[in-house]
Amino acid sequence: MNLMRSALLWASQNAWLREQAPRHKFVRRTVSRFMPGEGVDDAMQAARSLAAQNIRTIFTQLGENITSALEAEQVRDHYLGVLAQIRESALPAEISVKLTQLGLDLGEDLCYRNLAPLIERAALNSGVTTLWIDMEGSAYTQRTLDLFTRARREYANAGVCVQAYLYRTKEDLERLISLGAAVRLVKGAYKEPPAVAFPRKQDVDANYFALAQRLLSADARQHGVRSALATHDRALIARMAQFAEQNGVPRTALEFQMLYGIQSAEQLRLAREGYDSRVLIAYGPHWYAWFMRRLAERPANLWFVIKNFF
Repeated sequence: MNLMRSALLWASQNAWLREQAPRHKFVRRTVSRFMPGEGVDDAMQAARSLAAQNIRTIFTQLGENITSALEAEQVRDHYLGVLAQIRESALPAEISVKLTQLGLDLGEDLCYRNLAPLIERAALNSGVTTLWIDMEGSAYTQRTLDLFTRARREYANAGVCVQAYLYRTKEDLERLISLGAAVRLVKGAYKEPPAVAFPRKQDVDANYFALAQRLLSADARQHGVRSALATHDRALIARMAQFAEQNGVPRTALEFQMLYGIQSAEQLRLAREGYDSRVLIAYGPHWYAWFMRRLAERPANLWFVIKNFF
């Protein structure tokens, strides 16, 4: 399984495959399982359907590592429009952004100038309106956390993602807890060397549960931490739910996040049982690398690709 995951992560970074794969209908059919469409209107329609089932949503436009300041500004303006649509339609939704899509490769100050207006606009929407900062490969971890810390000093509604497969995350989490941050915990989906990340799945799972326990601890809650547990692993979900119950965390305060089209029945079950169930809806034409990383997270999804091929 590790070999399959490595192969899929390699494919996610291959320029030739990135150009060729979207041209094949069976690939596009497969992708449609994991995203309702390439346009923001498709995402909005899916969010309305989920809201009717008491499931909240998070929007993210796919794309990363932009190379021009103009393109970064266009991404910023796109998200400002999405936030306005969310507000006008009163959808229970937030957005999640990648910093390299807002110009991080062009400089921290430029990136922050695009990020800050999004956090400000998100605060105008009703309800809990966290502006989530996604985490990318380990080469960006420190820069992402630095920009998040800068934003957190000015805006209480900035949130950040951390990855359980990185060794450093345990220490990073302590600093985030001291800030009373909103934290989304994921396992991690990029190809990382064993010098910086746990290579074995069982070790990643064990670290994820340990970090989740810390996020749900009385100390973290007293600091005002919002913990978002992003995983499709039902065994882990059951363990975290049991831990929360044993430690006095009400179901309404226990937040699980999953991706659109994955474990849909589990998403609905959690919502029906009173948990805070949220679904990240991805959209946009630049889906190839994201899609391959989703397959790498759960290589069993390859059977779905094969069925679409035939």
